[in-house]
Amino acid sequence: MEKNNIFAKMDELDNQVGVFHKELTDLKQKVKELLEDNKRLTEENNQLRQLFKREAELERAAVKTPAKNKKSEASQEVPVLTDNAFVDSGVAIGEGHDNLTRLYHEGFHICNVYYGHLRTEGDCLFCLSFLNK
Repeated sequence: MEKNNIFAKMDELDNQVGVFHKELTDLKQKVKELLEDNKRLTEENNQLRQLFKREAELERAAVKTPAKNKKSEASQEVPVLTDNAFVDSGVAIGEGHDNLTRLYHEGFHICNVYYGHLRTEGDCLFCLSFLNK
């Protein structure tokens, strides 16, 4: 009878170890997800700080410009755009591509798979193939 109790107790302990192992695995997965989110948010925060710093510098530069430049800008007429306005002026034919390139270099995906998400692991082949078209 004592041997049966020992085997029953060992079987019970084995089941408890299995439950603990599953809980430990779940906790490790949750910690991994939290660390990845933390890293992604830290990178995004740093990029936004850099962007904010650039915007603040541009605003300071705009404030330092003389008031006479603002008066001359206000007196200029706004041209009416026609269908051929971009072609005629030679402006903005590749402006969309340039904007996407800038977004990619700022660390965001421009591909149709992850568009707008922060790139966390270097270059994206989908984005690069899109840029090379």
